[in-house]
Amino acid sequence: MGMNRIGIDAGGTLLKTAHRMHGEMVTRTFQSEQMEECLNWLEKLGGESEFFITGGKGAHIQANLSGQTQQLDEFTATINGTRYLIEEEGHEVSNYIVVSIGTGTSFYHVTPQSFQRLFGSGIGGGTLIGLGSLLSNKETNFSSLVASAENGDEKESDLLIRDIYAPGPAPLMGDLTAANFGKAHLNQEATSHDHMASLVRLLAETILLLSIQAAQAHHTKSLVFIGSTLEDNPPLKRRLKMFEESFDYQAIFLEKGAHAGAIGAMLG
Repeated sequence: MGMNRIGIDAGGTLLKTAHRMHGEMVTRTFQSEQMEECLNWLEKLGGESEFFITGGKGAHIQANLSGQTQQLDEFTATINGTRYLIEEEGHEVSNYIVVSIGTGTSFYHVTPQSFQRLFGSGIGGGTLIGLGSLLSNKETNFSSLVASAENGDEKESDLLIRDIYAPGPAPLMGDLTAANFGKAHLNQEATSHDHMASLVRLLAETILLLSIQAAQAHHTKSLVFIGSTLEDNPPLKRRLKMFEESFDYQAIFLEKGAHAGAIGAMLG
């Protein structure tokens, strides 16, 4: 019987793991400050296990595990995991852009034969938590920030095209953003929830514009979104889908996309 393979994606904010148990893919997530808890749990899994590690904190994880370890390229692990999940979930795409929204965001072009990391952006989950804490009286819990955005209305904080042209008709879609947070200093009724909703829209619009440009350059309409920032984040997913008809793209969200890197590392 072969050794149990455990994939570890040690990112800037989260530690994600993947392994098989009774034929099922099992994934788990730890906060970066739970490093010791994660290491203790991995050691308990030890025995006949081999650890395949990727991500920026991978060297630290590798140095603190006693079992057999191997460090893997982060980009390759991410795409291998994404390809596996696309096939497992039955999505029929072959030429597509992978948008990995973690602490920051990375963009890849993927075909059946190859992949290329195109570029990255500093806009991502780190932005959501960092700016979110400034907008919400130092709240740093991810789930609480997402819930705040769900309870807000970005139209109270963002300046829209229709606001500029009111009371007359707008020459463009009225609900398009003219300026993110463009009314934040004018609307005294806007709440911190409204500002959080505006922040989520800022992330979505920025990431989406970069994604669409990448897709157009590589002759595809398929955008595959992965990464931990999407996990349990309905407002971000909705805003990433909201312009599908207007800009002619297909947004695909993978169920275990937050763990694509760990799954890809496990697969080797």
